[in-house]
Amino acid sequence: MVAPRLLPLLCALLLPGPVLAAGEPVKAALFPVELLEPGVVVARPLRPDETRRLGLATEELRRQIDANGALAPVDLAPQAAQIRKDAPLYKCEGCAERIAREAGAAVAVYGYVQRNTNQVLNVTITITDTASGKVLRGGQAVISGDTDETWRHGVRWVVKNRLLAEPLPDRS
Repeated sequence: MVAPRLLPLLCALLLPGPVLAAGEPVKAALFPVELLEPGVVVARPLRPDETRRLGLATEELRRQIDANGALAPVDLAPQAAQIRKDAPLYKCEGCAERIAREAGAAVAVYGYVQRNTNQVLNVTITITDTASGKVLRGGQAVISGDTDETWRHGVRWVVKNRLLAEPLPDRS
């Protein structure tokens, strides 16, 4: 028979990995939400409404992360030039993690809104480990309607139901 005091240890060993202790926020680099338009061959400047909505989506992501408390955002202002140079981060193959690591973050949080049509968009947000590049959590939401509120709602849904619905796994 297993001693009662060993039972929690054995249970912990059976879990896929230890979770971060509650109350210990992880330092996170929160990057601006970007726009992906797969049908556009030549890059074009963003329209004012797209720039505004990307800003709203980024603010909503930050607000949701702050409200949850599992992640502690780091200041990315010193890395602003590098972020602009390496953008778009969703396809730069490791640059988001490198920039985040240089800023002192343990995880990188980045995302994009993919415009499929004028009225159907996908919001995708990913959390990766800065040391390994391993995806810790990710989520996507399809939103119908190209309005300020649908963009914010898509971000809220992904954060609530995919990114931070459960504690983040240990990054080991």
